[in-house]
Amino acid sequence: MIVGVPRETKPDEYRVAMLPVGVRLLVEAGHRVLVERSAGAGSGYGDEDYRNAGAELIDDAAEVFSQSELIIKVKEPQPDEIGLLRRGQTIFTYFHFAASRELTERCLNAGITALAYETLTDHHGRLPLLTPMSEVAGRMSIQEGAKYLERPLMGRGILLGGVTGVEPGKVLILGGGVVGFNAARVAAGLGARVVVMDINLDRLRYIDEVMPPNVEEIYSEPYAIAEHLGEADLVIGAVLIPGGRAPRLISADMLKTMKPGAVIVDVGIDQGGCTETSRVTTHSNPTYVIDDVVHYCVGNMPGAVGRTSTQALCHATQPYVLRLAGGDIEKLIQSDSAFRSALNMKDGRITHDAVARAHAS
Repeated sequence: MIVGVPRETKPDEYRVAMLPVGVRLLVEAGHRVLVERSAGAGSGYGDEDYRNAGAELIDDAAEVFSQSELIIKVKEPQPDEIGLLRRGQTIFTYFHFAASRELTERCLNAGITALAYETLTDHHGRLPLLTPMSEVAGRMSIQEGAKYLERPLMGRGILLGGVTGVEPGKVLILGGGVVGFNAARVAAGLGARVVVMDINLDRLRYIDEVMPPNVEEIYSEPYAIAEHLGEADLVIGAVLIPGGRAPRLISADMLKTMKPGAVIVDVGIDQGGCTETSRVTTHSNPTYVIDDVVHYCVGNMPGAVGRTSTQALCHATQPYVLRLAGGDIEKLIQSDSAFRSALNMKDGRITHDAVARAHAS
């Protein structure tokens, strides 16, 4: 099979979809791998690394797309890439279709087979290709939130961990999954007062068992969210509905009850965000202020730490890429539940229930 790895074109995206070792494994298995020049530069992998692994270096993205049967990416096809897609071609990447009707419609019109990292579910019900980036985003959310709480960046002027004789900041984390767990872990380590909210009582029990005493677990319901929202210095939006749009947990009116200079880091912005006032931002222009609340809504947070993120992502995707390249993709989707769960669209129609529901109206 001919496998293509284009350079990512989303603003401030420094990840690459395949490590040189992944190229070597594919080539040793008898496949051709086309890598666009400079594709790995943002993650510290040079063209020579890919050439030495057996890749064919291609100067132009259009040629990568035109020759390849299977395209491996990190982020959803950008506007300049969608026109390069062709009917029947398989794209394996993060799509997050629920957040964008335009992207969904354009990919449907292109007639591609869309296999989404974020909905691929293993035989244990886990999301193995979403998990590593959720770990990165969860840990980064506290790092970025702590930074934007600084007064020169429009924050409250709060040091999350406090100092002797001064109380620490309060962090409210909406969602106790992988993002929320990793955010809580870092925030607790800094010494902040942490509240994690979720609707899964078993998950809350687990967090209670493994987290230090400065982490409190609260069942998530509107009154509890409103109560803790008004006390929080930093809010982390970490809710997830696999493949679907993130639920709106914070309304514009609720925002008015927050402290001036408080910060919201909406990690779920890729799936539409959990705050009514959230809109996608970039690493170059990451924040905006509404009602004196700083919003950080970068749509590709892990892209800023490209080296770490690329390694974590590719370690997870590599076995699946090898299977896709090595077999009949149609039969693989039919016979393997993991690939069936990853299938979001095919032959111009949506095949994933959560994506379909997101665009039903």
